[in-house]
Order: sequence, then structure tokens, then C-alpha cells
Amino acid sequence: MNHLQDVPLAKAYLLLNHGPSTIVTSEYEGVANVMAAAWVMPLDFDPPKLMLVLDRNTWSRHLVEGSGAFVIQLPSRRQAELTLAVGSSNGGELDKFARYGIATARARQVQAPIVEGCLAYLECKVIAEPHNQEKYDLFIAEVVAAYADERVFSKGRWHFPDEESRTIHYQAGGAFFATGEAFQVVKAEA
Repeated sequence: MNHLQDVPLAKAYLLLNHGPSTIVTSEYEGVANVMAAAWVMPLDFDPPKLMLVLDRNTWSRHLVEGSGAFVIQLPSRRQAELTLAVGSSNGGELDKFARYGIATARARQVQAPIVEGCLAYLECKVIAEPHNQEKYDLFIAEVVAAYADERVFSKGRWHFPDEESRTIHYQAGGAFFATGEAFQVVKAEA
């Protein structure tokens, strides 16, 4: 955890801009849960906001509605098995942290655990939109803290030093893609 650097909130959207799979943690009345989520996207710059689709049948939904907060984490390729496991089990039936031996720390600004070893973290407070939450399972939240491992995200850009440190994208049936190589395009003059 000692490699984490603060990301200016006005640039927090850059942590999600490439569409990676995420891990979501939440806590309410002393009960915590962890789940995987693929449907997370940036929404606004200032203040920074994001959207999370959180199915009404998940245990995390109950915790997020109760607490009004959650943390989005970006797991690395080395955490793909963990991401699949927490996305394929029910937190209302078992303690996923204990079952999968997940090391945690405390979030900085919201009451929730964070999964150690992730590449980036976005701590969020829910902006109450009951219609969107009930009809579309869509939660809008303000990002109140953002930080990332400086070995993979610095100066506003992702850079992956090795294959295992890449963010991941879930397809289906246990199949993932790792984020590919970055390349630069220069805009042609008209």
C-alpha cells in the first residue's frame, strides 16, 4: 500500500476511462461485502462523478443503500481469479473476505474496506436518485477520494510495467482480457 499516490479529483475519471472490470466494496452497520462489477463508468469532471449498475438482488446493494457509500477498485491481472470469485458468490450467504483470504485496509474518506493490492481506488458517496436506482439499478456517486499505484498510474496516464500489473476486462464464463499496449496517435492537420 506504500506505493499509492493521490490522484487529483478532477482527473479521477482517467482511472476508469479505459473501461476495466472493477471490485466494489461497501459496509453498513459493521457488515462489509466485496463484489465484482463490470458496469462502472465516469460521468462528470467537477465534481467528479461515476455511475455504477448495482442489481437489486445483490447483498452489496443493501449495504450501499444503507451506508450511501462504496469504493471502486481496479484489480490487476494477478487478481483475476479473486475478481471472478467475488463476482460469483453471494455476500449474503458467506463472508467473502474470510472465504477468499482477502487482505484489506480502510478507505480514507468513506466507511468501507479496500482490497489491498489493487491498482487504483475511487471512494464514492451516493447521490440519491431513487428513480434511477429503483427503475434502472443505476447509482450515481461523487468521487470523494482517488488514489492509484504510482508504478502503473502517474502523470495522468496508465503505464503497465509487466503483464501481471495490467487492468482486466471481463467477457463472460471466466474469460478476461488484459489491457493491451498503449500507443500514441498524432492528430493530422486538416
